[in-house]
Amino acid sequence: MVGMDHDIDFLQLRDFAESTALRAAELIRARRADLVAGDGIAAHTQTKSSAVDPVTEVDTATEEFITRTLKESRPGDGLLGEEGASFDGTTGVRWIVDPIDGTVNFLYGIPDYAVSIGAEYDGRLVAGAVVNVARRQVYSAAAGEGATVTTADGTRSLLRCGEQDDPALSLVATGFGYGAQRRKQQAELLTKLLPQVRDIRRIGAAALDLCRVAEGSVDAYFEHGINAWDFAAGALIAREAGAKVHHPGLDKGSADGELTWAAGVNLAPAFEELLAAHGAKEAMRG
Repeated sequence: MVGMDHDIDFLQLRDFAESTALRAAELIRARRADLVAGDGIAAHTQTKSSAVDPVTEVDTATEEFITRTLKESRPGDGLLGEEGASFDGTTGVRWIVDPIDGTVNFLYGIPDYAVSIGAEYDGRLVAGAVVNVARRQVYSAAAGEGATVTTADGTRSLLRCGEQDDPALSLVATGFGYGAQRRKQQAELLTKLLPQVRDIRRIGAAALDLCRVAEGSVDAYFEHGINAWDFAAGALIAREAGAKVHHPGLDKGSADGELTWAAGVNLAPAFEELLAAHGAKEAMRG
C-alpha cells in the first residue's frame, strides 16, 4: 500500500512530525519574545564548532520538548537531535531533529528559521515536516504521498518544484559552513558558478532551502558539509514535490564535507553536470 511499509504508516508519521513541529514552533515564538523583552537573546547564546556557530537556550529547550513528546507519544522510536539528544529505538523508526535550523537568523530576527523533524525507517526517509516559525508555514511530506505546504491562514496546497531546465536561467540557493577554510572553498566555488546561473540566494537554513526547491521559489540548492538533521525532512519534501535530491547519507556529518543538492527533474541532469564541471561533487573538508 502507498504510504505504508509493513506496520508503519508513513502518513501517521508525517502527521506526528507536523503536530510536534507546530507545538515546538509555538514554544520558540514564546521563548524568543520573552528573551527579547528581558535581557536579550545574546545573553542566552553560546557557540559550538566555531565562534560564528551559535546555539541558544531556545535551541536546547526546543529539542528537550521534542524529545519528551517523542518518548511519551511514540515509545520505542529512536532519535538523533542536533543538540545532543540521541538514543536507539526498537521500532525501526528514527526521528532526525533540528530544533532551530537557521539559528543565526533567529538571533537577528530574520524571519527564516525552522523546526525540522524527519522520520527514517530502516535507513530511508519516509516522513517529515519543516515549520518556518516566523512565517507560520508548514511544509510536510510522506513517502509516496506527495508534499504540501500549509500557510498561516490554514490553506493547504500541493507542492511542485519548478520546470526550469537551463542552469543559466536558474535561481540557485546555497549555504556556507562555519569553518574559515571551508568558507574559503565555498566562496571560490561560487566565483565559478555565479556567472553560469541566473543568481544565487543565501537564505540561511538548509531545511528551508530544500522546501523552496519543493515549492519552486528557487530552482536548485547545493551545499557541502550539512548534517542529517539539516536535510532529513527537507530532502523528502523536495523529492515528494518532484525534485531529484542527492545527499551523502544519514550517517555522514559536517566534518565529512560531502555535497547535498536538489533540483527539479528537468534541471537536475544539467545542474549535476555543472556541479561536476567545477569539482563541486568532491567533498570539502576543513
